Amino acid sequence: MTATMTERKAPDPTAKAPSLLRQLGRTARAVFWSFIGVRKRADYAADSARLNPVHVIIMAIVGAALFIATLLVIVNWVIH
Repeated sequence: MTATMTERKAPDPTAKAPSLLRQLGRTARAVFWSFIGVRKRADYAADSARLNPVHVIIMAIVGAALFIATLLVIVNWVIH
């Protein structure tokens, strides 16, 4: 590995925090790809560094509930 790959950049204190909507979008995208099981190692590393674990847990619960609700709607539509 080169020195540039192993170095970690210090967070910029003057950098503006991402908006809540953008942060939720990143979290939703990460959870969606995790449900499917297709993740690049670089994306996983970037997500684990910048995503809030509480948001990930909440988004995973919401995603699972939406998945179950979708399955129930489809089954009820087919049976009816």
